[in-house]
Amino acid sequence: MSKQIVILGAGPAGLMAAWEFNQAGYQVTILEREEFVGGMCATQTFQGEKGEYRFDYGGHRFITKNPKLLQFIDDLMTDDLLYAERTSVIRFKGRTYNYPLAIGNLLRNAPISLLAGAAIDLVFKLPFQKRPSEQSTSNFAEWIETRFGTTLYKNFFEGYTGKLWGIDPRQLSADWASQRISLLDLKDVARRLIPTRGATPRTYAKKYRYPKLGFGQMYTKLADKLQAQGVTIVRGANITALEQGRDDLKNKSRIDAVTYELNGETFSVNCDHVVGTIPLPVVCKLTGFDSGLTYRSLRFFNMPMDIENVSQNTWQYLSDPELIGTRLQEPRRRSPFMAPKGQTSVMIEIPCNKGDDVWHMDNDKLLKRVKQDLDHLGVPDVSTGEFFTTYTEYAYPMMDVSYNAKRERAITHLNQFGNLVMTGRQGTFRYIFTDTAMEMGLMAAEGIIKGEDNRRQIFDHRNEKTVIEVQSIMDDKKTPEDKHVA
Repeated sequence: MSKQIVILGAGPAGLMAAWEFNQAGYQVTILEREEFVGGMCATQTFQGEKGEYRFDYGGHRFITKNPKLLQFIDDLMTDDLLYAERTSVIRFKGRTYNYPLAIGNLLRNAPISLLAGAAIDLVFKLPFQKRPSEQSTSNFAEWIETRFGTTLYKNFFEGYTGKLWGIDPRQLSADWASQRISLLDLKDVARRLIPTRGATPRTYAKKYRYPKLGFGQMYTKLADKLQAQGVTIVRGANITALEQGRDDLKNKSRIDAVTYELNGETFSVNCDHVVGTIPLPVVCKLTGFDSGLTYRSLRFFNMPMDIENVSQNTWQYLSDPELIGTRLQEPRRRSPFMAPKGQTSVMIEIPCNKGDDVWHMDNDKLLKRVKQDLDHLGVPDVSTGEFFTTYTEYAYPMMDVSYNAKRERAITHLNQFGNLVMTGRQGTFRYIFTDTAMEMGLMAAEGIIKGEDNRRQIFDHRNEKTVIEVQSIMDDKKTPEDKHVA
């Protein structure tokens, strides 16, 4: 009899794990809380007066250094996969800066006080500052100031980071900086700002792949294939219990069945193995353990615009603390099919906590606030009058200075269940890119199929203390002209 696998969550990691299990002949059931697949990588469709608009849950791009995974996506998407090039800017105090930084742009746009302060930091302060010896015990502000100096920290990092996370940057773990800031230190910045060939930061992945009808199209296509091959995907399933048992042969606890509610009825599905891709703290609570881990949430404000282009930027980082959002995105910059011909749209990412004032803000009040911010940014008021908002409760794992210890306790607790494997972004409580989540899903399936306990390797996969937005192998490939988008 083939083994029964239950996968919690139909996001990138869960769907890839299901693919691997299905190829090995296992019986697979995926339980998904939402009515759609893809998790945070899903795409929503909005039918407006001028036609159909599409909005992702955030700013997604497919970049990877894994040629096998890249080939898998190419084969899955065929002609529905476009090639794009990212263009981003930082908006701060009425000025616009290229991202990544470029010397000419900085000299033209930065105020003299900022340039002078950065120069003083570089020459007189940074050479004499001692960096924290332990990455795990340092905080974000400390990490930035000892590499970039106080001037750049105060101008470009402090306000934006505080707004994004909702906490003082000195309470944020340095892990966030080490894996998200694309230059190493101010001296490295100075070298790379010199306008010579190869001056672009080596960690900046400029080219990427993007599905024609939104990032979620990858996962709806994959889900359709899985269902056609016999995989069961239960949408709208609210998981209420993990029934615990004992594996006497291995002297370990185990999960015997998963209970869920669907349309007012309660169901239970037996399992040989469980792969968890839903949030780590949620699975901890389902097994009687409070991890203390929390998340930062996002609210997305989506609005069609009666204009062909707002700007040429994929997204704009909104560093001013008084602006409600952290990023302004224009979906059609990734694919022209994200808006009707001659039209565009904007999406504002607004960080919040579930249940706070921003989370509960009335839509009309939020519209007024967003329009004020767009006016401040110089975006013309040419909306069609239509808009809607969406929410993501588990957007960012809260990486405060205490999160690592809490995460390790949670891992220890869950590893007592011999047939439970946590994987993916949510399941491992990591802020990772989509390709890493997909690799983790494959690792989870491979470990179970081979009878190997590789859970520690999954938790630590691509966890090196370097920037995780690595150079994509896309950058080495020629872009077909007929599939290119700006």
